[in-house]
Amino acid sequence: MSDGAKLWRRTVRRLTLSVAVANGLGGLLMFLLLGFLVPFAPEGPDRHLAVNAIVAAVYLPLSLLAGTLFALRRGKAIERWLDSGRPPTPEERRRVLNSPAEIVAISAGFWTIAAIMFTAINVSTDGWAAFVVGGAMLLGGETTCAVTYLLHERIIRPVTVLALAGAPAPERTGPGVSGRLAMAWSLGTGIPLLGILTAATAGMVDPDQDPALLAGAIALLAVIGLLVGSFAISIASRSVAEPIAAVRRAMARVEEGDYDSRVPVDDGSEVGLLEAGFNSMAAGLHERERLRDLFGRHVGREVAQAALERDGDVELGGELREVAVVFVDVLGSTRLAIRRPPHEVVALLNRFFSIVVEEVETHCGWVNKFEGDAALCVFGAPTALPDSAGAALRAARSINRRLVGELEGARAGIGVSAGPAVAGNVGTEERFEYTVIGDPVNEAARLCELAKRRSERVLASEAVVRRAEAEEAEHWELRDSVLLRGREQETRVAAPLRLRVAAGG
Repeated sequence: MSDGAKLWRRTVRRLTLSVAVANGLGGLLMFLLLGFLVPFAPEGPDRHLAVNAIVAAVYLPLSLLAGTLFALRRGKAIERWLDSGRPPTPEERRRVLNSPAEIVAISAGFWTIAAIMFTAINVSTDGWAAFVVGGAMLLGGETTCAVTYLLHERIIRPVTVLALAGAPAPERTGPGVSGRLAMAWSLGTGIPLLGILTAATAGMVDPDQDPALLAGAIALLAVIGLLVGSFAISIASRSVAEPIAAVRRAMARVEEGDYDSRVPVDDGSEVGLLEAGFNSMAAGLHERERLRDLFGRHVGREVAQAALERDGDVELGGELREVAVVFVDVLGSTRLAIRRPPHEVVALLNRFFSIVVEEVETHCGWVNKFEGDAALCVFGAPTALPDSAGAALRAARSINRRLVGELEGARAGIGVSAGPAVAGNVGTEERFEYTVIGDPVNEAARLCELAKRRSERVLASEAVVRRAEAEEAEHWELRDSVLLRGREQETRVAAPLRLRVAAGG
């Protein structure tokens, strides 16, 4: 037997017990009220009381048995669905959501039959007494049916969760919040007051009624209203408060960044719509965060954040910014591609780029683009840095140190430059990218080419070292001046001090 079938059988046992207790207690209270506290048969009361008792003793168990068998037959489709382990069909989902209403309809039918039957039994003795009996039976049936609905709706919730799992927001089924509160009010206030009014009216119509019995009937109705009303309002309030509390807890988790938070949809009313709406909102936030993460990975988190702060408005063009640039390129990438299998080359490049990205982001920069086996890294745009030159120099030293210590079989040349450059969106409104254009970019690329041919492997321009704060500049030593490819004036280069010390040793 599947877990679904076991769940349904446990649910059916609880439902059967709750329906039997609710209807049995309802029938017993009606018999005690009508048989002993409201004397409806002044002539020959013992005979008529015995007849009513016999009919009630036979009808109550038969009606409970017949109602249970009919409900079990109606629930076979739900049991087959749960046993199969598949998602429910729309018809099966509808059966689960309508199950409380169907049980109430069955119960209401048997109570209506009982009211008609007992009215007919007593009409020959006293027409007014028969009217009291019939009215009281209908009121008792309404009370029992309301309690049955609230109990059934709560007990079947684990099955409702499975029926609504992964489904669109349910259409409203059954009484909502206002309907349940009205139901609880009727059980605790409306029906008892109506019963008390009926008893009082009976006493005024027939002055011969025993005042003690009428007082007892009124007291019993008040006690029933107090107990049943308290029970009903407790169930009705919990059916609303518990889902709202679950949504509130899930919202707190979402606020903490857990966008996978969901709440079970276990109600077919507007409470279920609220639960489904929250799940839809959480799924939307999860998707937006996923896209934001992918966007940040493609264009850089700094650029993505700047774009989001502008609400996604695209403004082509750029602005003059003071930036620092680090250009990193793998040394001997052509030989690597020839000597190693393609999957090893890809794995090596991925490890190389992961080191570059980690160190650049650690020092508040971002990778503007990957160019084959090279990376262009920017500091100071789109977000300004107080010491972009120093951050770029620290990142260059850290990248080189990690490449030497962690990446066997591949070295890289690193060039660092700084100065004014134009930073902004280039392209069209349909397809554009954020980039940095200017002399620092060209100079960093040329310094990277030179570094690949020299033992230092890391070279920076004099301009970037002089722009850096003293704490970082003291780690660099100015070297010779060189004429970089494509430039008309010589550039004085600098290298990290530790490389000179290591070479000298």
